[in-house]
Amino acid sequence: MLDESLAAATTEELTQQSDALIAEIRGAARPRLFVISGPSGVGKDTVIDELRGRLPEFHFAVTATTRERRPGEMHGVHYFFMSVEDFQHDLDSGEFIESAEVYGNWYGVPRRGIQGGLDSGRHVIVKVDVQGAATIRELAGDAICIFLMPTSMEDLTRRLWHRKTDGPQVVMRRVRTAAEEMTAVESFDYAVFNEEGQLSKTLDEIMAIIIAEQRKVRQRETTL
Repeated sequence: MLDESLAAATTEELTQQSDALIAEIRGAARPRLFVISGPSGVGKDTVIDELRGRLPEFHFAVTATTRERRPGEMHGVHYFFMSVEDFQHDLDSGEFIESAEVYGNWYGVPRRGIQGGLDSGRHVIVKVDVQGAATIRELAGDAICIFLMPTSMEDLTRRLWHRKTDGPQVVMRRVRTAAEEMTAVESFDYAVFNEEGQLSKTLDEIMAIIIAEQRKVRQRETTL
């Protein structure tokens, strides 16, 4: 009878310890920062639009820009469209964690958008160019950086021509810049090929990355 009591007590203690461990692992999850980047024309905007539908609980940080709004784009959703004067004011005030002039237009990632999402306990996704991803990596070493790859430079060039938003000289400049940006892929955590007509496959692979990162046992707080 005494041995049975000891065995029961030991089992109860093990159960309590196991439950405590389970609770600890559940509570170990931390808000993560996911960076989506890649060369111009690879389909970053389309991927982000689709991820919004799949991940409604995530916070999507919005980039500010001085370029003209394209058909179908919404202020505060796709970009914060700003005048050059307003952008310069925010730049001088240190509102952007990174900014760059690209093809005559300014782009910047507002710090408060990313930090606000993390502070609220939500995972954050931000879309930036390759240069912006490098800057965020320096500020937040725990950020998970995903590089969208084209299947070939021929495919990327065709996409840029089909957008019909730039003249021939600008398109060719974008192609040359994209070829240079491709070399940055080695500094990213993951590479995902965004094949023409295979958007669902691209999204599935990104979702698999996100889920795997969320399931990591050891996670650290992401700060900027």
